Amino acid sequence: MAASAAVLSASAEGLQLVQQSFVYPDNEPAPCHPLPTPRQLKWQELEFYAFFHYGMNTYTGLEWGNGNENVNRFAPTAAPNPRQWLEAVKAAGMRGGIAVVKHHDGFCLWPTETTDHRCTNSSNANGAATNIPRDFAQAAKDLDMKYGFYVSPWDRNSALYGTDRYVKEVFMKQCEELANYGSDQFEMWFDGANGGSGYYGGANDTRSVDASTYYDVPNLRDYIHQLAPDCVMWGVGEEARWIGNESGYAGETNWSMQERGTASESANRNTGQEEGWVWLPGESDAKATSAGWFWHSGQTDLSAERLFQMYLETVGRNSNLILNVPPDKSGSLPASSVNTLKSLGELLQNRFGTDLALNASSVVASVTRASGANRNYNASNLIDGDKDTYWAPNDNDLSATITLTWDQPQTIRYVSLMEYIAKGQRVRGFRIEVSADGSTWTTMAPGITQSTIGYKRIIPLNGSTSSSYGTGYTAKSLRVTITDSRACPLLHTISVY
Repeated sequence: MAASAAVLSASAEGLQLVQQSFVYPDNEPAPCHPLPTPRQLKWQELEFYAFFHYGMNTYTGLEWGNGNENVNRFAPTAAPNPRQWLEAVKAAGMRGGIAVVKHHDGFCLWPTETTDHRCTNSSNANGAATNIPRDFAQAAKDLDMKYGFYVSPWDRNSALYGTDRYVKEVFMKQCEELANYGSDQFEMWFDGANGGSGYYGGANDTRSVDASTYYDVPNLRDYIHQLAPDCVMWGVGEEARWIGNESGYAGETNWSMQERGTASESANRNTGQEEGWVWLPGESDAKATSAGWFWHSGQTDLSAERLFQMYLETVGRNSNLILNVPPDKSGSLPASSVNTLKSLGELLQNRFGTDLALNASSVVASVTRASGANRNYNASNLIDGDKDTYWAPNDNDLSATITLTWDQPQTIRYVSLMEYIAKGQRVRGFRIEVSADGSTWTTMAPGITQSTIGYKRIIPLNGSTSSSYGTGYTAKSLRVTITDSRACPLLHTISVY
């Protein structure tokens, strides 16, 4: 593809017309804005990771401490063991974790210079020796996992909270201290709870802030990115959005775009907004236990099947899943949680461990974009295992059909579709059909809204995310039809399980 234009060129003799060509050798589709940043792309590729709520609340039995807790109440019965946390969630198929190192009570789980309300001041020997950011980061690196920290912007202990000194003298310094434990963090979790009643250095009053201005978000974001270039800032940082519930599900229609600062923003957290002007992908936070975010006596673990359902309804709906598993008073995960996580990992491996698409004898698209000098857009890119290659039709083709065929019939239960979102989220609608003989087609997944795809969409062919695994469906061919798209659809992977 090429375009040419006549331009003016100055010379000693005067102005001359010179023919200039603008060449697009790879014939790539134009971006469909808005687009993710490179750090947001890396973040979304993690898909599934853990939350570890641990701290003063583990010992007081509260969910939100007031900030007036005696530091000696932080009394681990053994040395906290972040490596055990990460080993357990890795067995569940998670690729990283985020440790709570400062909750709203302001109690810090590292030897910070910003406050005396910290673990090192505990009279308990295990508590005084605690340094969760250090140990958590090191364990993640040893296990080849990603890591990040939850640090609450709200501080119910600090006398400076609500004043013009807090952000610069306390909060940003805490972020800097945490970044010193590793510049390769993938996320900092800045909770949306900001302001209210608290201890505040003994004032015992109520303080309110406007989070959009108080934390100086643009400068905060730039500052964090200087310290940790790939660190996505959740919540206050405005690089990933709360999906809108804490129950482990996202909308079947789920756009990674959203408007900011509008009345419709909060109402559309679960689904995003097709016409949103900023890339703000969703993250679903959910609890793997029956009680609160922190450990509580008497809590029970949700079943591995229930956690698998959460996976389908979050990762399978274009949302990252951050699943909370709380350490107990020993500073380790309870054995029951470890066992459940292992069972979840086995379910994921058994159900998604073998991609039948890789063995398809053919994959054919109804329309394919012409190749460029260094890139092709063939349907075979969909099953080559390379996320950087993709199938594409022509610019004006907003619908198309892709058909996979096997030499021998396959038993299938799930289909996974992935858009090439580096150039934007595009697909508005699709349909999945299977054929046992290659000629008679049956539409699958009744009752499931087949609208958006985004980074990843997993469709259970039986139409249910909660029913049993089932016996599956016999298929010699599978057909994916893109019925509508914001711009020519781009898919980089189709997987069949």
